[in-house]
Amino acid sequence: MKKPYRKETICIQSGWKPKNGEPRVLPIYQSTTFKYESSEQMGRLFDLEEEGYFYTRLQNPTNDCVAQKICELEGGVAAMLTSSGQAANHYAVFNICEAGDHVVLSSTVYGGTFNLIVNTMKKMGISCSVVDPDSDYDTLCAAFQENTKCVLAETIANPALVVLDIEKFAKAAHAHQVPLIVDNTFATPINCNPFKWGADIVTHSTTKYMDGHAMCVGGAIVDSGNFDWSLYPDKFPGLCTPDESYHGIIYTEKFGKKAYITKATSQLMRDLGSIQSPMNAFLLNIGLETLHLRMPRHCENALKVAQYLENHEKVAWVNYPGLKSSKYYELAQKYMPNGTCGVISFGLKGGRSAAEGLMDKLELAAIVTHVADARTCVLHPASHTHRQMNDEQLREAGVNPELIRFSVGLENAEDIIADLEQALAQI
Repeated sequence: MKKPYRKETICIQSGWKPKNGEPRVLPIYQSTTFKYESSEQMGRLFDLEEEGYFYTRLQNPTNDCVAQKICELEGGVAAMLTSSGQAANHYAVFNICEAGDHVVLSSTVYGGTFNLIVNTMKKMGISCSVVDPDSDYDTLCAAFQENTKCVLAETIANPALVVLDIEKFAKAAHAHQVPLIVDNTFATPINCNPFKWGADIVTHSTTKYMDGHAMCVGGAIVDSGNFDWSLYPDKFPGLCTPDESYHGIIYTEKFGKKAYITKATSQLMRDLGSIQSPMNAFLLNIGLETLHLRMPRHCENALKVAQYLENHEKVAWVNYPGLKSSKYYELAQKYMPNGTCGVISFGLKGGRSAAEGLMDKLELAAIVTHVADARTCVLHPASHTHRQMNDEQLREAGVNPELIRFSVGLENAEDIIADLEQALAQI
């Protein structure tokens, strides 16, 4: 039978491979520890001489099966789960950066990611340059420094909905001998595979569409295996020189294409411990089994809602990459021809106060801090997720003060539109 499987089959079949007499459904390995018969065998596990499980903070069978499924969906060589999308982005960067290093960051990334890189990691001695994702290639290259170790951006920015020109960013990153890390949360691997376009590492907040039900927080990191760390040993000593905390192991020599994820698991997860619980991984897997069915419906509904809003007299502007009027339509067609996501941003002619008023009038759409699940929800970033930014900083991040983030769910599109209609009538 043809392999690798297509994405629909991967969503259902990949990860857990039951043997004769084993459970058909992925079990929850709800155990902190795993038993062995000999001290010598346990020692080999701690020395990374054998693969196996000994403590869930490092690895767990449930988690590994789900990570493998996500890895196959993205077309990578290795993956790991984390406790949240924030942890995934932190680990993805920190795995190759240390005090004195530098990151190039897209200005329109999610506010939590922006704050993590710009403020929190600054306290760890890691600096960054913020770039407009719409910058031309030369402007983008000007942001790199001698100590730059990676570039971080989002496939579809949350909530600005900027579509990343992945090839342009990958070309700039590789010209400066560093990897491109892309957060693919909104597009999901159903709609976009950044590795195909030159990205090296992909992260996810699995809390969003992958889970799909707003039941559990989680994250994932996937490595393409395409970036050859060993070509730049001086730039990436953590991967290319002996790790004294693991008896002098050199990750690139011992683990080859799996060096990056092995280091992140055996070093960062060991020391920082942002593990996803087996129960959450189990719930995530349930969501992944229907991801290929849900994403087309999210996109279909979102396009109908965006078209309605675009023609409403009280709406000043609508931003959705699926609209032909969008400045990102052509990029979206290139990288995501089957659809982008179910999230829309729009502004009202009444400005910021009208945006806040609209949300209070909605009945079906709920005001929540979440986004990208089965239920339609709404948020005013300037008042909520990006509240720490002033109006100037909001605009630099691609978030107008009047912007409403509208996450279109799986309900009937006409019902969602009717809810907006009655709310807009009251503004």
